[in-house]
Parts: sequence; structure tokens; C-alpha cells
Amino acid sequence: MVDFPGGPKAFGICAKFCYGMTVTLNAYNVVAARCAAEYLEMTEDVDRGNLIFKIEVFLNSSIFRSWKDSIIVLQTTKSVLPWSENLKIVGRCIDSIASKTSVDPANITWSYTYNRKLSVSDKTAGDGMKFREKIISVPKDWWVEDICELDIDLYKRVMTAVKSKGRMDGVAICEALKTYAVRWLPDSVDSLDSDVHSWRNKLLVETIVCLLPSDRGVDCSCSFLLKLLKVAILVGVDNSAKEDLLKRISLKLYEASVKDLLIPARPPQTTLYDVEMVLSIVKRYMMHRHDLDVAKNEMGCTDFVLGHGSLLSVGKLIDEYLEEIARDPNLSLASFIDLSQSVPEFATPVHDGLYKAIDTYLKEHLSLTKVERKKLCSLMDVKKLTMDASMHAAQNERLPLRVVVQVLFFEQVRSAAGVQPLRNTSHYTTNTEEESEKTAAEDCNSLEKQMSRIKIKEDAFQEKCELAKQSSKNSKSGIQLLPSRSRRMFGKLWGFGKGHADNRSSETSASSQSPTSMVPGDTKSSGSSSRNRRHSIS
Repeated sequence: MVDFPGGPKAFGICAKFCYGMTVTLNAYNVVAARCAAEYLEMTEDVDRGNLIFKIEVFLNSSIFRSWKDSIIVLQTTKSVLPWSENLKIVGRCIDSIASKTSVDPANITWSYTYNRKLSVSDKTAGDGMKFREKIISVPKDWWVEDICELDIDLYKRVMTAVKSKGRMDGVAICEALKTYAVRWLPDSVDSLDSDVHSWRNKLLVETIVCLLPSDRGVDCSCSFLLKLLKVAILVGVDNSAKEDLLKRISLKLYEASVKDLLIPARPPQTTLYDVEMVLSIVKRYMMHRHDLDVAKNEMGCTDFVLGHGSLLSVGKLIDEYLEEIARDPNLSLASFIDLSQSVPEFATPVHDGLYKAIDTYLKEHLSLTKVERKKLCSLMDVKKLTMDASMHAAQNERLPLRVVVQVLFFEQVRSAAGVQPLRNTSHYTTNTEEESEKTAAEDCNSLEKQMSRIKIKEDAFQEKCELAKQSSKNSKSGIQLLPSRSRRMFGKLWGFGKGHADNRSSETSASSQSPTSMVPGDTKSSGSSSRNRRHSIS
């Protein structure tokens, strides 16, 4: 019959049982046999010890006690729906699987991941005696690979049951979801975007997002969430699922890497990466930080530096991201500036990363006007550059001349003040929040001390410059620390020396007199153009 559950094989099992023949039941045929027996009404009312009773004993005493068999049986239930659902075989399988996932791994003696078994080996002691020792320990997430074999609808029900029992931590839940995503989501963008599997991929992503732990700030890694977001955008998931991912990512942005943030842009966007979405994530993160700061203030916490280690990580991340996207010729200056200004100033105590991003943008966008170049470079504070970055900037032809002069001036002030150069912050990316906070406190305090000393010396230096302006003598004040060509640039821009009122011209009039050396005391004449040409070392 067409409507007979389980088909001819299930009917054959029932027929053999009726004729007293031996029937072999296993995890692969027991569900079909149970549904067929129900269809034929092989109950205790007809005959004691009938097939339904014997199958139920087999299910409860053997199948549901076995981890592997429970999964196999659950997979076979799909072929005999709705019978298997009405007989509650599906529900009992799910409950059996969910209960076993929460068992203490130390007490697990059954095989896991099908082909990996708890094994023991003979080990010889010093006196020649042998003893048995476990060579494989069971990890906490031992179960995640096995249930990956389930279809998405059954997988969702199993994971819902696992979460409802409340005995599985969020980290294991996230690991299970990540493993399932890797198992079923295609690797290539073309496969994700194809019409053949687009509906399945969309359902899969939306289901995984739905199953994410409720505690948004603790369990799942930011890298996994961002990868999930990229796939979600490609397959076109609902806005609610995308919004949930954005909230979760914004809470853990300090864990992200630049590669994670490179989200491909979708039409009608013309840029290579979705910069607007990253800006939205950063703004959400800053709003969350603001709420935390308000809460801390209400609780009486007044320490400003400690607790901002994650913010330093975000500041460094944005600088690196800016350097990456600056290579895109379609990236607008407004987008670059907005993203750069999305984090507060104290999040980037050193501007080497920002300088690299600005320099990269200038390389790739040669059509920028003088005003646009000034606006771009105004994002950078030359006082926050390390010695290496300052030396590079002093010889960078792409920078506006005023910025070059500011770099030279500050380096001379720093040299005159005897202040140690700022340290490079490549080590700021830490493995833990605690280490980030400790580094933040040390570096911010060190920066404040250096800036205060520089300010005092800079004021004294300015006074000396004023005296030099009023005197016609060639004094040996701090300005003599600069090379002769650098002094000419100071004269043109800030009015040192004779005729300064006439020489306050545009930057282009002085561009040919850029510095070539950072060595103090270099007072050679500028007769040879080949020796005096400014060059880039980038």
C-alpha cells in the first residue's frame, strides 16, 4: 500500500513476526517497524507480547541508552513522518541526546564521534609489570561533531533541548554552532550566493543566529560572529537576524582582527568593503562603552584609565582597518574621516598606525586637493608619532608642507627637552582584558608625563624664538638645532628671520625646500638640487 509506513521492508518485519520467524531489529529499521506495527494495530489487546510491546522494550532498554543509536534513530524518523512524531519517537530521541550531552565527560564510557573510542593501552612500569592507562580524555565538547549529521530542523530541536536543560555553558553551545556552520555552509562565495542552495543557506544561518546563547557579551568569539555576519549578508537573511549579530559583534569588537572586519560590500555600494557597516558597529560599541561608564560613575568608580584596555584595542584595530581600506580608490574622504573620528582621542595614544593609514590614502588618491589633504592630515597629532614615524613623515613628499614643518619642530622640541621618544604600540594587542587594562594604565600615565615635560620645554623654546626674532644677532638658541633648510621653512611659515611677512606664501612655494635630513647641525648650503631633493622612504 502506498500509505503503509516504512514500506515493504517494514511490512516484511511484521509478517515474519506473525509467522513466528526470527526478526532482527536495529537502529536503522526499528522506527519503521514500530510505525508499521502501529498501523497494523499489533497491540497487547490482540495478543500478549505483541510486536509493539517488544519494540518499545527494545527502544527503552537499548536504543535510547546508546548515544550513537539515538542519533541514528532520530535521522530515520524523517522517512516515516508524521507517524514517528505522533508516536513521540522523535521527542524521546531528542530528549535522550540532550540528556547525554550534559553528562560529566569524566563519566563517559561510550564511543564518541563514531570512529573515536575511549581506548586504553598497556604501559610497562619500571619493574616490568603492565598497567592500563587511558590515553584519550573526553573533551567537554565531545558531542558537537556527532549531532552535525542531523538536518537543520532536527538539529535546531536538539540544540533547543540542550539549552533548555541549562547544564551546558555558552562556550560549548557556540562551539557546537560553529562546527555545524563549518560542516554545512559552503566555502565559496559563489556557492553561498547561488540560487540552488540559497534558501537552505539562508535557513541555516537564521537558525544558527536564533540558537546563539542569550548572553551576548560572553560566549561566542567575535571572529565567528563576524564570519556569520558576512554569510548572512550574502544569503540575504532577515533584518532581525542581522541586527542581532550586529549587537553581539559590537559588544566584543575589541577581540576582532582586521581580516574579520573586511566585510564585502554589496550593490549599490561602490567600495570594496562595507565601511558603513563597520562604522555602525564601532558606534554601537562606543554607545555601549558610554553606558558602562555612566553605570560606573553611578557606582562611584572614578578610575578613568583602568578599564579602558579594550578601548585601546579598538583604537588600534580601527587604525589598522583604515590602512587596509585606504587602498580602495572608491573610498571617500568623508568615510575615512568619519571612521577615524569614531573612537575618542585617548583610544589612540600613539598615531603611528593612523599616519600609515593617511599615507596609504594619499598614495592611492592622488587627485586630492590641497584643502582635502590638509583636512585628512589634521586627523593626525604629530606629538603622538614615534621617532621612526616622525623621521618618515619629515621626508614624505605626500604630506602638506605645514605638517612636515610641525613634525620637524616637535622633534627639535623633544630633542631639546631630552624626552625619551614615544614607544611604538604594536604590543598593545593583548591576549586578555586584564593585560590590556594594565598596559593602558602604564602607557597613558607615561604619555601624560612626557607631554607635560614637552609642554614646559616647548614654552621655553617659544620664548627663545621670540628673543631670536627681536635680535639681529645670529644667536645660538634652540632654533640652531634645526638644519639650515628646515630653518628656512620655519621662516616662511612662522615668520622667523628677515622678510617673514612677505614669505608667508602657500605650501607650494616652499615645497621644493623640504627637509632631507634629520641630523642636527646640518648647515650645508643648498646649491646642489640632487642632494637637497626630498625623497620618500615608504
